[in-house]
Amino acid sequence: MRILTGNSNRPLAEAISAYLNLPLTKASVRRFSDMEVFVEIEENMRGEDVFVIQSTCYPANDNLMELLVTLDALNRASARRVTAVVPYYGYARQDRKSGPRTPISAKLVANLVTSAGADRVLTMDLHAGQIQGFFDIPTDNLFAAPVFTKDIHERYGDESLVIVSPDVGGVVRARTIAKRLDADLAIIDKRRERAGLSEVMNIIGDVEGRHCILVDDIVDSAGTLCNAAKALKDDGAASVAAYVSHGVLSGGAVARVAASPLEELVITDSIPATEAVRVAQNIRQISIAPLLGTAMLNISEEKSVSSLFHEPPAA
Repeated sequence: MRILTGNSNRPLAEAISAYLNLPLTKASVRRFSDMEVFVEIEENMRGEDVFVIQSTCYPANDNLMELLVTLDALNRASARRVTAVVPYYGYARQDRKSGPRTPISAKLVANLVTSAGADRVLTMDLHAGQIQGFFDIPTDNLFAAPVFTKDIHERYGDESLVIVSPDVGGVVRARTIAKRLDADLAIIDKRRERAGLSEVMNIIGDVEGRHCILVDDIVDSAGTLCNAAKALKDDGAASVAAYVSHGVLSGGAVARVAASPLEELVITDSIPATEAVRVAQNIRQISIAPLLGTAMLNISEEKSVSSLFHEPPAA
């Protein structure tokens, strides 16, 4: 088993390496003067079971190209099996035709990863579960729910909790965590006027005097979360926190979260934290290195991965 990483999320790769007590494979991933990606693997890969860790986060196109070129390099180096470990799968929000003459870019990226030579894919909290079907190779979609559940239980104990979905589309995700915590469920009914803007309409469920925890897969502009937090506080919630798998946090999102009623926004390290995120008072990052590391080890040893859907791995 060998681990290799691009430049998109080296801290997470190093954390996985430390968790597995397995050094990262030496490789040079750099740019030519015209910004073409060049990858040179500096160790023998013949017959090896290789895992390439690379989130396709900002800058998405550069990181995606690094992944594709690395996959091609490993295939030409005669690796026995290559698994693309993509903690955050970029382009996932383009999973359907949203209008006439628009692409389904999530499917295009799946085709590119497969054509570049990946034998299987390991990812976490895809924006839409059916994206697994875009791949013609085995694809494991892990969930951050066990990690979040453990953290919520440690921080809130027996407090009166309500797990809140910020929109109708995230109800299944929120219900999963609510069931694990034996907590009630509430739903925010919102109307989106245009991309990047959302308007909260009303709250389905009883939140008065209770600790509300918003659960989502991606926080980008943070408009939805902040509007939802304000609506919950206006409806009498004792406190509002949020647990989100992928902290994209683009533009003025961090400032928006800092000024919002959110007591805390908890994100994973599927995307590396920017300096603004690191210094933010109400944003906290928890690691998915044990989750991904255990999944990678199970894949390498031909063991079940589905067991990780239920219990968090040992830290």
